Amino acid sequence: MRTVKLSLIFLLCVCVFLVSGCGSELQDLRIQNDTQRERISNLESELQASALQLDQLQRKLASAKERSDIEVESLQQEIAALEEDIAKKKELIASMQQRLILGGGALPVELSTLLEDFAKEHDMVTYDSSRGIVKFKSDLLFELGSANVASAAVAAVKSLCEILNTEQAKKFDIIIAGHTDDIDRFTPATRAKHPNNWYLSAHRAISVLNVMASNNIESKRMSVRGFGEYRPFAENKPNKGGNPQNRRVEIYIVSQGV
Repeated sequence: MRTVKLSLIFLLCVCVFLVSGCGSELQDLRIQNDTQRERISNLESELQASALQLDQLQRKLASAKERSDIEVESLQQEIAALEEDIAKKKELIASMQQRLILGGGALPVELSTLLEDFAKEHDMVTYDSSRGIVKFKSDLLFELGSANVASAAVAAVKSLCEILNTEQAKKFDIIIAGHTDDIDRFTPATRAKHPNNWYLSAHRAISVLNVMASNNIESKRMSVRGFGEYRPFAENKPNKGGNPQNRRVEIYIVSQGV
């Protein structure tokens, strides 16, 4: 009898340890996110200061050119260096925001395997196993200029919901992020619903959320973001030429509470 009691006490201690460990990991993740947000904020302030400095230099350059000033070449070099620095800061901010939204990294092997198989079965889907991102191509997910999920795409979203409702996936939250390219395709009728690409990206994310909610994904697990044209996956063509790769909906599978 004493042996049984000792065994029960041991098991209870193990359970308490495991729960404490999970809570500690989540707390560490939140601290990392807070640190990341502070670093992003500082970088954005630096970026604004650099942009102001660039504007001042460009004005100075224009004035120097009018006077045929020998300072022109020096100013051009300074501007080029500043532009390069601004581009690097933007890239770093985007990278840090991307890591922040993920709130983690690779998913458990069993869940990741299910998502890999899901992506192989659907032409409109890709899956990044290293970051836990399911990506839908918007051109196949929605009608042109619309935020309504195409009937042909609903089945794919439903299949994803079956995976996200498994016991191992229920431990994770879901962030649905809409993206567009930089083309303005709006007619007066569509603009009344979606004033610009920012609205369209958010409305598309909400539409996917609604389909997922109707397929038993708990509302408390889901949130949406709309990035418009401002987080391109690949470079858009010149003169607002767009790029199909940038028209997408990304679904991030993240730790709870991130």
